[in-house]
Amino acid sequence: MTDHSLADRVRDAVGRVSDPELRRPLSELDMVRGVTASGSDVRVEIALTIVGCPAAARIEADVREAAESVAGTGAVTIDVGVMTPAERQALTARLRPVRGMPFGPESLTRVIAVTSGKGGVGKSTVTANLAVALAQRGLSVGLLDADVHGFSIPPLLGLAKDGVIAQPTRVDQLMLPPVGHGVKAISIGMFLQGPDSAGNAATGAVAWRGPMLHRTVQQFLTDVYFGDLDVLLLDMPPGTGDVAISVGQLLPHADVLVVTTPQAAASDVAVRSGLVARQTGQRVIGVVENMAPMTLPDGTVMDLFGSGGGASVAATLSEDGHEVPVLASIPLSQALRASSDAGDPVVVSHPEDAASQEIARLAERIASQPRRLAGRKLPLNPAR
Repeated sequence: MTDHSLADRVRDAVGRVSDPELRRPLSELDMVRGVTASGSDVRVEIALTIVGCPAAARIEADVREAAESVAGTGAVTIDVGVMTPAERQALTARLRPVRGMPFGPESLTRVIAVTSGKGGVGKSTVTANLAVALAQRGLSVGLLDADVHGFSIPPLLGLAKDGVIAQPTRVDQLMLPPVGHGVKAISIGMFLQGPDSAGNAATGAVAWRGPMLHRTVQQFLTDVYFGDLDVLLLDMPPGTGDVAISVGQLLPHADVLVVTTPQAAASDVAVRSGLVARQTGQRVIGVVENMAPMTLPDGTVMDLFGSGGGASVAATLSEDGHEVPVLASIPLSQALRASSDAGDPVVVSHPEDAASQEIARLAERIASQPRRLAGRKLPLNPAR
């Protein structure tokens, strides 16, 4: 075996290593600067995106493993460097070749806004678990925490440890979102951390009006690099305020999932979020009833919040001839509550739980629904 042949084989193996944040091979990202071989010994030069790259240790370990699998008994040396500003600029241009809205009407990513009429119905818990359940089915899933004032997605996905929320990695103008349980997530809570008066990690609050809220959602959609997604979920704030209007303007083609609890106090208000979404051109694809009656070990049913709220919302939103089904009725569950507090989604920690199984069925129904083609350009050339 010649030195050149060994170097080429090692380069091919190293080039297939995937960057854990960008989810693309190093060869596509131009992160392999060089591979040289001397006898059976190999030297590999790689360039990380930024100084202090959080994935540096993993990338180096994966590159070493790939190189050693080819070099055999030869010594492997890994030289780790950092991209120059020009190299980073070229990388960001390759990742995001066109500025503007990456999830517009022509995108193949299905966008689903999860809404509710009022707070406290478990909307964020449903959204986080639905995202993980979709990822478990092999889909590429992103989650945008659009509830800017009441953000809660990071801890639900296990992205908050000891009060410290995982932060996105910045590569020039792009932000690479942290990944929790296979879901790429972004939240304003990732940018508000700082020490409290005692020096402990603490997260601040947001007191913004409409223009700032609109700009935040817009930046999350344009400046966060989610990569190629099958589904992008938006955890919406409760009600029909500024963010709902902004999302309607930015993503008028999005589908909408309405979450309610069984009692009339929640279901009557939940209808309004569906009506406002429909006014912006969005389509209500279904209703999720959370905290539904649960079956106790002795077989009796406890309906702590009553029953029928989900069906009532679905019936009201179906009055114009467009049928809106109840896609799931998730029962009250101690496991769901405890798992959410622990940052370990119930669909992962307790797949046997009744709530977990209902969320899994919801994910299956969402995944099997056809995408709308309205507004998308199809790859057809009538001239041919």
